[in-house]
Amino acid sequence: MDLREIADELVAGCREGRELENLDKIYAADAVSVEAMPMQGMDSAETHGIDGIKGKHAWWSSTFEVLDGKVSGPFLHGDNSFAVIFEMKAKHRDSGEVSDMHEVGIYTVGNGKIVREAFYYTM
Repeated sequence: MDLREIADELVAGCREGRELENLDKIYAADAVSVEAMPMQGMDSAETHGIDGIKGKHAWWSSTFEVLDGKVSGPFLHGDNSFAVIFEMKAKHRDSGEVSDMHEVGIYTVGNGKIVREAFYYTM
């Protein structure tokens, strides 16, 4: 897959609820995921490898319920990167608190797979 195909598939997968399926399809086995800060219970903002990234997805799904969401993009940059804007209303499962969340994901592609993702958001 080329950059455009990978970017389009990531966005389509997010819109259609196929994020987990896409991890195996469009991510490199040794991909790195970087948050703006360490996630709850984590020592580092970086997660390495598909299994770690799947763990992040599992944590998110067990912690938040997405009530509404919008995915904008992809916005291509050069030969190997793209950005996606995520906007969502999510409810924290334990507290019931509802928040509006906005973030930008920057994805780097190498050898036909996503090798790095980094998320930017207000903390």
